[in-house]
Amino acid sequence: MLSALLLSFAVIFVAELGDKSQLMAMTFALRYKWYVVIGGITVATTVVHLVSVAVGHFLGVSIPTEAISIVGGLAFVVFGLWTLRGDSLSDDEGAKASRVTKSAFLAIASAFFLAELGDKTMLATVTLAADNDWVGVWIGSTVGMVAADALAIVLGAVLGKHLPEPMIQYGAAILFFVFGAVLFFEGLMPGTSAPYVAAAVVVAISALVVAAAFVRRSRSDAPQEVEKRSTTEDV
Repeated sequence: MLSALLLSFAVIFVAELGDKSQLMAMTFALRYKWYVVIGGITVATTVVHLVSVAVGHFLGVSIPTEAISIVGGLAFVVFGLWTLRGDSLSDDEGAKASRVTKSAFLAIASAFFLAELGDKTMLATVTLAADNDWVGVWIGSTVGMVAADALAIVLGAVLGKHLPEPMIQYGAAILFFVFGAVLFFEGLMPGTSAPYVAAAVVVAISALVVAAAFVRRSRSDAPQEVEKRSTTEDV
């Protein structure tokens, strides 16, 4: 069991480096508390990798990853829209904080669950479980993925303290839209370059929208600056 645990930990940790899951973890860490993000990732990873070892060790069958990928892509679009809308405020701040934390945890857990189904780390876990102790593979792969994503969470938490709130909000939303496009087209047109083309299109459109918003804001601020200067000169 120990050898299976160490092997699966090393394989999954390395496989996660630079993977979209790390970018997802960093994105969520920009918006939410680190312990909420790590909790959601841990729950989702534990369940996904339990499914993986069951598939590899007991069932020996595949799951409909294309359909799951499409659903995951649509879910990420919803997360992006939710991020743009922002969290609603209420008169009772304690109740609001509780609701936001709970909804964020559920969003993070469901996002990682959908994103990891059919991902290369899941396929690696299935392969490892076919020839090694399934309990060791389950524990090792789960800990390996959480450890790799924790690195991204630290980076996201640090950036979140030094970036303006609007930049974090729009940046996170754009990343969610990119993830959604990649997942959707990975399920719709697997084995093609469509996911990368879709991601590039989303980034280009987002850049144009942000640039247009910046120009419009600059023009709207210009008359105010002129009025301020006139008032100062009159005084």
